[in-house]
Parts: sequence; structure tokens; C-alpha cells
Amino acid sequence: MTRDLLALPTNEFIAGIDAVASTFDSASYPQQNLPADDWEHLVKAGVLLPSLPKQFGGRDSHVEMCRIAETTSEWNLALGVHVTVNMALGLRPVAKWAGEDAQQEMLPLFAGDDPLMAGLAATEPGCGSALSSMTTTFEEVEGGYRIRGRKHWQALSFSAHWWLVVARHADSDRREYGYFIVKRSEGFRTIERYEPLGLKVVDYGVNDIDATVPRHRRLKVEGANLGTMVEILLVSRAMMAALACGFLRRVSREAHAYADHRKIGTAPLSTIRFARYRLAAIDTSYTICEALNHYLQTTLDVKADMTLAFPAVQAIKTVASERMLSSALHYQQLAGGEGYRCGSPTNIAGQAALDSRVFTIFDGNNDLLSQQLTEYCLARQASQPLSGFLAGWPLTAPAVTALKPDLSFLDQDLDQEHQVLAGRAIAYLFAAGQVMRWAAETRAAPGRVQAATEFLNHDLVGIAAEFRLLATGILGDADDAVRPPHSAFSHLAQT
Repeated sequence: MTRDLLALPTNEFIAGIDAVASTFDSASYPQQNLPADDWEHLVKAGVLLPSLPKQFGGRDSHVEMCRIAETTSEWNLALGVHVTVNMALGLRPVAKWAGEDAQQEMLPLFAGDDPLMAGLAATEPGCGSALSSMTTTFEEVEGGYRIRGRKHWQALSFSAHWWLVVARHADSDRREYGYFIVKRSEGFRTIERYEPLGLKVVDYGVNDIDATVPRHRRLKVEGANLGTMVEILLVSRAMMAALACGFLRRVSREAHAYADHRKIGTAPLSTIRFARYRLAAIDTSYTICEALNHYLQTTLDVKADMTLAFPAVQAIKTVASERMLSSALHYQQLAGGEGYRCGSPTNIAGQAALDSRVFTIFDGNNDLLSQQLTEYCLARQASQPLSGFLAGWPLTAPAVTALKPDLSFLDQDLDQEHQVLAGRAIAYLFAAGQVMRWAAETRAAPGRVQAATEFLNHDLVGIAAEFRLLATGILGDADDAVRPPHSAFSHLAQT
């Protein structure tokens, strides 16, 4: 890696990344796992440098990490995921918590020109969000630790060279979790490849692990609970704002171009009023995610401890992923039959729909995250009604004051299904507040702000309608209903 990249100002550095990322344009780049030769072009452009400390050859920049995720996602959403996994899940935890020997062994390699990749192995068959049920274990052996188990749905499953593996102590009576840096060559094997519907650039599969690693490769973190795992996932969820911002900028641009050029009779599609409504919905989603990305870059810091950002991050992830998917579907509807065709010469709607679909599921199912957001607020409401708490809570108060929504539907005993819906309402209030803050700080066009807040207010009204629907008894007798298992985030939501 040349010293020139380290000396560049941020805008020039990001421009270099953008120039390389443009060659991965989802309109023309093959829908295939990313070859090492192609990854090498991005590595040489410095795509991983912002996630590395300066003493190991990096640029060490929170803002640049976010802007790289945004830039690559605008050209190819799957590429944005690939880059984010390396930066946020593979390298950041090592830079933050590994000892000096482990950092010196691993991190300088990623500041070079070799197309190395790093990933996180946490999720297992049989335990998705309930990470406390993991069966991958570690035990102390002479000179280090032996790690054995099975993981799946790891991004970069069969291409990453270095892994951060999460395991629990082999003694079932001993509640202890460990985080270990493992080389693939030490006993990390992919035994099955998955075929995802979208995000074809990223490889997924099932991984068997039977590796022995030296003692210095265990991260220096608290092992009595999964707090470290929570913090790691908060980073990738927060960066969803950057991915969504880049992706929706592209979708908005492409949808308008298609609607302006597609003739319906003698007039373009964009003159049809409901087509214009769909375009407005796409543009509004972009505005909302641009505001969330502004919050990410100016208020949060993915290089620092993210634990206290828990409620904001839950809101960011759920709103951003919903907006990505809904916009892709609006775009696909506008494109008609051609929108259901991958590789169409007129649009990228089919691929956009496939690539965006997974985000409401991956990295924390949105239903679970919404419930956790409600639990977080309920644990802090004291004796006041939930609507009163939200009117005074800094994350939602600006939107409550400005929009004056009727939130009285929240002031009741909230069963699990109500908590999921309430969490979405809380997230919409947070997003509306961030749109107003972004507008004030960037002098955004008033029309964009009004449209965004109107759409979010409509979403709140929709949640109230769903509460009324539930009140009709459509779920029947739910006495035997089972609540979802506790996830690694439960203690944060309830304390």
C-alpha cells in the first residue's frame, strides 16, 4: 500500500474508492461471488484503511468507513455489504479489543495490497438471534485454546482468510463466552455453500470449526455475558444507514430515468399521477435514509463503544431496511415486466428487489429489534404513560412536538404483538426527528423535509390502525402463545 493513500484528504480518498467501485456497477457486474482479483482492486484503492489504526498502516476514520459503505452501495449494494463485513465485523473488533501481539500479527496484513478478507462467525444452525444457545465451544489447552463447533450464514463463508469466532466455554456449568481470532488454515472449513436469493457478490454457507489458536488471539473483553457481541452487532446495524443512503440514491436516480423514458402511448410514464406517487415514495425514502446517515456520521462513532447507542441503532436498522425494500418494490412496479427480469437493459429493479429483501431479516430480524426498542422504553417510562415518555425522550421528543401525533394507542398493556408494532412507531418518530435535524443542519429543500415527515406521520397512523385491528380479536385465543427466546440484546432493552 502506497503512502500516497494515507496522505490524501478525505474527499480525494473517497473519490478514488468511487472510481474503482464504479467498475462493480450492478447493472453490468456479474451476479457472482466476488473473485479475489476483483477484491484486490478495491484493496489497492484503500477500501479497508479507514477501519485500521494508524500505527498499523490505516487511516483510522469513522466518517470514511461510513462513506465507503455509502459509496460502494450506490454502485452495488452487495459490494457495500462485502466491504462493511470486512470493516465493521472482521477488522474493527480486532483493532478495538485484541492485544498488541494479535494486532501486530494480523492488522498490518490488511494495510497491504494482498486481497485478504476478514469475517465474523457467530450465528449457528439452531440459534439465530438467541446467541446464548450457541453450541460452539472453547477449552483451554496447552499453549492456547481449542475451538470446536459449527457456524452458518457467515458473510464471506468460504473466502475470508481471518475470522473472529464467538464460542462458549466447554464446561456447560461455566457461563463464559470467548472471542478468538482464527486463520482459515487453522481449522475453519466450509462444508456447504448456500445459494441466497440476492447479494450474489457475498458468499454464504456452513462452516465447521476445529481449530487451536495461541493464547494471544483471544480478545480482551468481558466473557460473563454477550455484551461484546451486542456491541459488535450495533456497529453493523448502524452502518445500515450508510448502505441505505447510497442504495436509495441510485434507486431514485434509476427509477426517475426509467419513468421519464418509458412511453405510455405518447407520454412518458412519469406523467401518470400514481407513477409520480411511487417516485415520490422512493425519493422520500432516500431523504429519510440520508438523514439517518447524517446522524450516523455526525452523532455516532463506529470506532468507539456503541453500547449507549442501542435504541438509536435499533431504530436506524429497522427504518433503513424497510425503506430499502419498499423503494425497490416501488421501482420494480414502475418497471413492469422488465422489472422482473434480472439483467434487463432498461433497469436494475429486479436485482435491487432481490438484494434489498434480506435486510429486514439479516443482522437482527426487524420484528425482534422493534420489540426490543419498545422494551427499552417501557423499562424507562417510570409511572408515566408511554406516550408521555416519548414526548420527553430526546430521541423522539422533537418529532412528537412537531408532528403532534395521537400516540394514545400506546398507553395500554402491550402484549408481544403490540410491542413489535410500538417499536416501529418509536422508530418512525426517531426518523422524523432526524429528518428535521438533518434539514436544519444542511439547509435541505423544505419540500423534501415536508414529504418525508408526511410519509412518516402516515406510517404512525398505520400503526394505530394495526392496533385497532388487533383489538378485534383476529389472533383468537393466544393463551398458549410462545414469546420469542431472549436474544443477546435482551439485557440492554430491559435495563
